[in-house]
Amino acid sequence: MLKSARSPFWGASLMALLLVLYIVLVGQRAVAFIATGIPIGIGIGVALFVVAAIGAVLLVLELRFGFRITRLGARLEAEGGAPDDVVEMRPSGRPTREAADELFPRYKAAVEHDPSDWRGWYRLGVVYDAAGDRKRARAAMREALTRARG
Repeated sequence: MLKSARSPFWGASLMALLLVLYIVLVGQRAVAFIATGIPIGIGIGVALFVVAAIGAVLLVLELRFGFRITRLGARLEAEGGAPDDVVEMRPSGRPTREAADELFPRYKAAVEHDPSDWRGWYRLGVVYDAAGDRKRARAAMREALTRARG
């Protein structure tokens, strides 16, 4: 199966928690700079507040994306359509890139055959992720989400 042996939930949760802590600390520093009343301090405080706000928005967007992809994967699994290819794995539980690369033609052909099927896009995203191509994996997963809604 083209899944990691370990759930990414705990790692993502830890990183989200650390990012929240960072955002809070930056927000506190922003307030402290603004409270100085000195123009340069106020400018730095406002800039820090903007950085904290951007970080918070990005965190929410990433968590939302992750939850939606997880639900879509559970839906595919319930339908019995999750990729079930057996490939050579590394000790970390991730497929080797060569093994994942061998699967590309089949999953890419499925998407080209029926580009409106979200299942094909999701499976292609899983194969991209297994090969370590995060950018294309995310793009395929976004396409799967779009197609599943439509």
